[in-house]
This record gives sequence, structure tokens and C-alpha cells, in this order.
Amino acid sequence: MARTNAANERLKRQYFTYLREARGRNGASIDNVAQALSRFEQSTGYLDFKRFHREQAIGFKRKINAEINPKTGKPLSRSTVHSTLQALRAFFTWVADRPGFRRSLSYADAEYFNLSEKDARIAKATREKPAPTIEQIQHVIAHMPSTADTERRDRALMAFTLLTGTRDGALASLKLKHVDIQARRVDQDAREVKTKFSKTFSTWFFPVGGEAVAIVEDWVAHLRGTLLWGNDDPLFPATLMRQAENGNFVVAGLDRKHWSNAHPIRRIFSEAFRNAGVASFNPHSLRDTLVRLGEQLCRTPEEFKAWSQNLGHEKVLTTFTSYGDVSRARQAELIANLGKEKEADPLESVRSDIAWLKARLPDRQALVESN
Repeated sequence: MARTNAANERLKRQYFTYLREARGRNGASIDNVAQALSRFEQSTGYLDFKRFHREQAIGFKRKINAEINPKTGKPLSRSTVHSTLQALRAFFTWVADRPGFRRSLSYADAEYFNLSEKDARIAKATREKPAPTIEQIQHVIAHMPSTADTERRDRALMAFTLLTGTRDGALASLKLKHVDIQARRVDQDAREVKTKFSKTFSTWFFPVGGEAVAIVEDWVAHLRGTLLWGNDDPLFPATLMRQAENGNFVVAGLDRKHWSNAHPIRRIFSEAFRNAGVASFNPHSLRDTLVRLGEQLCRTPEEFKAWSQNLGHEKVLTTFTSYGDVSRARQAELIANLGKEKEADPLESVRSDIAWLKARLPDRQALVESN
């Protein structure tokens, strides 16, 4: 059986170019679309897209609904099925407008990739995202070794992420010049830092307490004062590997270059949490931790707006909708407290009496003038 279809491949290349250049999709998003299309082609035996029929969509839905996740041994999640079908729906909607397809394919045919309303609701349902507590993260930092330069880097990386909520892609591309230790600020310049949506913004260290600030200060001082690194050197450099006499590669300190991607950062986080006896969390989960901290510390809408901007969100609604779900424990606490009477302020009655007297006593200056 053929593993590819030349006509399909040409059409897919056109679509990927459209997604990248016209819709501004990144490589990861396009890879997901490519995977969805590959799945569909396998189900049809790589038939030409010109021979598409709605029955193929119906059959594919049955097939993907019956698939088992090899890692979990359970059926594919509704969200995975939904995202795959939506990618196919968008592709065939685009194809329906291509020359040579308008007679054989209609927009309505693409609608057959939709899930049932029930399954779509399940796929789109928001669920509480696990995130470590401030205390757990500080516990992990306290248990991280800091003898070798690579160990000091790893500990500073964890502390810096807690202080700033910087995404792992940006962490891998930050330079020393982007951090102002005196101002306790990091400037994420999209011209050099891999920020989400290429946004440029500044983040001041969040008030998380503990030793995080001191650890980051020590790390920057070590890079500048001991290693004599400059502004354009990486804040969190890659690991230098060398070949030993036995032919094996061993860690030889810090390499004076950036990590090529965020995979090493995620591995550092996973190992640090595991070694500290805490459930493993990825770097991005610390952003959820900071949002929950902000919900407790911020007293006014203006304060929470500043907290939101500090995370790089242009709209505070993004912080609320994407990160701001109240945890179950906090939800239970808030609901329980709503039914309790607030403790009486012992000075409240005194303040009330003073206000009553002030409202009724004649103005002292008016009495002097009248006399």
C-alpha cells in the first residue's frame, strides 16, 4: 500500500504555507495539523483528497474514537480527538475553495468532522490545572545542590522562574543584559528573547519571599565577577560536554552559548522536584502558582492588572480565564467563610460614636466667629 500521495503532498505544502504566512501559525501548530492529516490519510489508504466524501469523515471519527492511547492504555481524550477533527475540518474548508475542488467538495462536507455537542462540551471543559505551592517550590530550591557551576545554574534557574514566571522558551534565550539586579527586573526583548507571540515586556520580581532573590543575585554576580561573562552571554548557559578517555561524554562545566531549545530546562525541573520528594511540575506551572499568589495578595483591580502585566498579559482577562481558576481548596475555604459572621472590630463602636458627635457638634471656627 502506498505511504504517500504526491497530489496530496503538494496540496498539504500549499496549506502549510498558508498557515505560516497568512495565518501566522508557528511550527508547532503546523506540526499538529500535519499529524492530523497523516492520521486521516492512513485511514483512507492515502486516497487523493479530490476523492474525499463525507463518509470518510464519518468513518474516521469512528476510528479515532476507538483508538487507545499507548501511554495510558485508555481511549484518546476528548480534547485530543476534538483538536484533530477541528484541524481536518479547517483543512477541508480551505480545500473546498481551491481550484479543481469546488465541484467535488463543499463547505458542508467539512462539517462532518464535527464532534457531537456532548463530546465537544467535554473536550472544551476547563479543569483545574495542578500547580505547586510557593512552599513546595522553596522546598525544592532548598534541596538543590549548588557546588558545581551547572548545579548553581540549575538552582538559579528554578529561583528565577519563581521570581518572574518566565516561560521556558524565553529562559533558554535570555542574556545577562536582560536582567537588572538592582531594579529586580527582567526585560524580555522579543528581538532577542523567544517570547510568546513575540511580545516585548518587562517583569519585576514577584514578592515570593524565601531565598530566591539572593540565589539569583549570587548567580549573576558569579557569571559577571568570577567567570567574567559579558552582557551578550547567556543568563542560563548550556552544559559543556567533553569526551573522556574511555570514550564516554561527561559534563565539563558551562558552555558559553544558549540552549537550542527548552527541553533541558524541563528536564532540570522534573529531576529537581523528584529529588526533593515532590510531585513533578513543569516550568510553566509556576505561572499558575504566581497567578494564585496574586489572587491572594492583590487588593484592588489596579494591583491585579499590574500583576497580570508582570506576567506578560496585555489583558487581565487572559490571566483570569487562562490561569485564574480558583483551586478547589481555596474555593472550599472561600465558600465556608462566606457563611460566617465577620469578627467584630472592638473599636468600631467607638469610631461610630465619634462620627456621630462630629456630625452634630457645631463647627468650632463658626462659634469663634459668632462670638
